[in-house]
Amino acid sequence: MSVVYLLVGFVLLVIGGEFLVRASVALSLKLNISRMVIGLTVVSFATSAPELLVSLQAAIDGFSDISLGNVIGSNIANIGLVLGLTAMVSPLMVDRDFYRINWPVMMVFSIILYFFLLSENTLSRIEGGALLLGLVVYLFILIKRSRRKDKVIVEEVDESLRDVRGFKMSLWLLIGIFALWGGSELLVMGAVDLATQLGVSERVVSVTVIAIGTSVPELAASLIAAIKKEKAISLGNLIGSNIFNIASVLGLTALIQPVVVQSSQILSNDMFWMLGIAFVLLPMLLIPKFSEMGRKEGFVLLTGYSVFIILTFI
Repeated sequence: MSVVYLLVGFVLLVIGGEFLVRASVALSLKLNISRMVIGLTVVSFATSAPELLVSLQAAIDGFSDISLGNVIGSNIANIGLVLGLTAMVSPLMVDRDFYRINWPVMMVFSIILYFFLLSENTLSRIEGGALLLGLVVYLFILIKRSRRKDKVIVEEVDESLRDVRGFKMSLWLLIGIFALWGGSELLVMGAVDLATQLGVSERVVSVTVIAIGTSVPELAASLIAAIKKEKAISLGNLIGSNIFNIASVLGLTALIQPVVVQSSQILSNDMFWMLGIAFVLLPMLLIPKFSEMGRKEGFVLLTGYSVFIILTFI
């Protein structure tokens, strides 16, 4: 039954996330918020909703390792699995913003999270608030920088949603919220049950199975864009997702329910993998070909991710 819970949970999270994004964008367009601001804030928050609900549900149920493992595992999967596979399908070009703001901000948030967790093995409400405040500053800088550019394209925002009626929007919102809630309940239940059956910790299931499951939408979108040779899904999108996972998902979760480190391996192993795979992106993009991620780099990332999964289960 645990596998059924997991599968149904994943499906509900994907459905809930999709309806929540549609409803959020439609409401934002009705309120005449610019496409750029919607793309950088509303869409980013809405697409982080599945991770947020899973982490929050796990923390409330007393399974903090699932909260942390979900985010840490998703961040590793976004770079190792999603970026690795995407680069193998089609080489990715990297813009200057990656070096100037996206990569440094991701590294700063990752390091801050490590030290927050290291102190008293808990992510407190104050620390959660600090992460959210940091996210607000980051978004403010992003929006300010974007407004200076002549042309800003935010592919994720569908202008046709402006014409959606209030009743339909409310229905989408309700479906999204209930599907996310139901999906998170089943996913946490299934993860705990599966961990018990396999004789492994909740941490192992969360950094592998749950993390891959919550990264499937990003993986699908990135691969489709790569196959179609579209530049909508860039390295910046995945880096932004990692920043949101740390700052909004863990930040909000900690504000509602402080997150306690239950397994020492989260700090001694998983966090170092997250920091390491994020750090290695810089030399990979500088050597040998500047600002291009090709198939070789993609293969290296994918191999690294496979090693992480194997070692986690061993």
